[in-house]
Amino acid sequence: MSNAQAAILRPRELKTNDRGNGARTTPLVTRKCGSTSMINGITAFDPGAAIGLHKHNCEESVMVIEGRAIAEIDGIQHRLDTNDTTWIPANVPHRFINPTDKPMRIFWVYASIDATRTMIATGEEHTIDAEHLSKMASE
Repeated sequence: MSNAQAAILRPRELKTNDRGNGARTTPLVTRKCGSTSMINGITAFDPGAAIGLHKHNCEESVMVIEGRAIAEIDGIQHRLDTNDTTWIPANVPHRFINPTDKPMRIFWVYASIDATRTMIATGEEHTIDAEHLSKMASE
């Protein structure tokens, strides 16, 4: 029996991190709430916004929870509507784009508490946790 406590997370009450280029991320399930095996959150995209091509050291699933998106996965662009969901294996380059003039939001889940993001253009790698902590510390 685990001594971890369940958590109720309300995105409107949590800190949001500006990722630049019109994208903002709100971490939800993280080590902070007691998770030991997964992390998730929501990223909001302004009209026309996109995040850079990157890959992770673990599987990721992303669901479009508002609007429409383009998921560029391993060089192929896929049009996604609300509730469409992706599964992306570890180390596969991908990114999400809002091609519309309306807001778009995605809900993402990493299959590891130690998930990393490696930017394809620069090779720069950070843990997802470190990205969220460093952004929060600088605000």
